[in-house]
Amino acid sequence: MAVNFGLSMKRIWQKSLPQIFIYKYSGLHVRNIHKSCSYFRSKEPNQLVVTSSMFNVPEEERNKDTFLEAVKIYTTRPGPRRGHVEFILSALKYMEEFGVHRDLQAYKDLLDILPKGIYIPTNMFQAEFFHYPKQQQCIIDVLEQMEDNGVCPDAETDAMVLNIFGRHGFPTKKLMRMNYWMPKFKNLSPWALPDKIPTSNLEIAKLAVQRMGSVDPATEMEIFQTNKLKDAIDDTWIVSGQSATQRELLAKLQEKKTVFVEGAFTIWLRRTSINYFILRSDPDPLSEEDQKQRAQFDYDDVSQLRSWILGQENLTRKDIVIEPSVHEQEDGTILAVAVTGTCSKDSLLSWIRFLEKKNPNLANLSVLFATNSPLGEIVPAIESSVPVNAVKKITDTSDL
Repeated sequence: MAVNFGLSMKRIWQKSLPQIFIYKYSGLHVRNIHKSCSYFRSKEPNQLVVTSSMFNVPEEERNKDTFLEAVKIYTTRPGPRRGHVEFILSALKYMEEFGVHRDLQAYKDLLDILPKGIYIPTNMFQAEFFHYPKQQQCIIDVLEQMEDNGVCPDAETDAMVLNIFGRHGFPTKKLMRMNYWMPKFKNLSPWALPDKIPTSNLEIAKLAVQRMGSVDPATEMEIFQTNKLKDAIDDTWIVSGQSATQRELLAKLQEKKTVFVEGAFTIWLRRTSINYFILRSDPDPLSEEDQKQRAQFDYDDVSQLRSWILGQENLTRKDIVIEPSVHEQEDGTILAVAVTGTCSKDSLLSWIRFLEKKNPNLANLSVLFATNSPLGEIVPAIESSVPVNAVKKITDTSDL
């Protein structure tokens, strides 16, 4: 009866009193307090977990300093720090709005929120079975966002993750893979760009023409101002690129032959794009003999090379095939390339007049401003009657 009475009293205490149980077994007095009871819960649960309200600031105040200050308020608040994962995941969603999604310091401040040492696995089972999965997955999400935005970690980032999860944590393994592959991919492109893309349209145009002209090392880049021409309507700049080979091809064109000004095409510099135009001529028709000779000749075939040192070379004139330049393509010959400040037809006309100074034969040719190109889909040129301010030439001026 005593046992049944004790069990019934336990049920009564669970319903009427806070979960404070007192047991007496052979002189042993044990007191067990469950803090998860509603009696001990805070009446304001939002104080325990920091919500996204810390990032709800006016748009004009959303910058790097404001974001770092919000993180600092959370890390320096008095009392025990709670809701690490919730705060970090909430901050990740607002990083792009604050313009810090490509800032390494912002990611390091988020990584520094988690406490050091307590998440390090102490045995092989903890290391293999995802010890503290919520915290590990949170930091993996941070590293994935860094990888998507092209942010390379540094030595301080490695030390932070190593102090939080140890050498055998899954975030540490992912960070090691990032340290190996990201520098390789970052320097893989032969057209190197500055770490921070400029926001000036003129500077972006210089980078674009320099990249397009890199196919010919002899390409010269020139910058023209249309106000130096007497009858120019637009007052803007023109960035032009042309090589000596292109000038020779332009000088060989027959009189009154038609050349085309086509565009605007789009070139991307990371996440920034700009429009450009080309000066193109139709390809020169080949004779039947030249077509057969080029069809039989394979530039990549090295199986029948003959060495003149061993006396095996016995070439005739028919065996010599002049390889076309890189500017002579099957669908046309590229004679020049340019980027203008207004993308208008008047600015393109000024570009042609500037080219005539170094290409006298251009005055004897017919110039056609084409809105359709066989080279691919294009954007029609903007007329000069449209205000310059209403034209959006740069689709994205964000920096990387």
